[in-house]
Amino acid sequence: MPFNKLHVPESLAPETCQAINEELHASLVETCDVNPDDHFCLVARYRPGDMLLHPTFLGQRDPQATIIIEIALLGGRSDKQKEDLFKDVRQRLNGIGFDARNSIMFLLENSPADWSFSPAGSVKSVLGL
Repeated sequence: MPFNKLHVPESLAPETCQAINEELHASLVETCDVNPDDHFCLVARYRPGDMLLHPTFLGQRDPQATIIIEIALLGGRSDKQKEDLFKDVRQRLNGIGFDARNSIMFLLENSPADWSFSPAGSVKSVLGL
């Protein structure tokens, strides 16, 4: 049950943001066994000067065009699954015409007790986990 947050320049077209999210979700389903119905994303736009990014840390990038992909998901994926996810997402970004060098990704892992979708409580308590 991932929740994706895309931090993007305000100039990035909404259609591109939607395509990035669709490819990200497809990659999560394929590489990390995410349920296809667990599809949640927030696009957070930043203005020029609001995101400070090193242009060459662990690779070349255009700080004015870089997106940050933040993925919160239940823990338990192997390091291989995570590496496969990062590689697959970047291939998919290039496939839709977005330069994957201008992407930074990170995962935040948590447990069922850290999620709540209703007044009934956490996913852990609602599902009896």
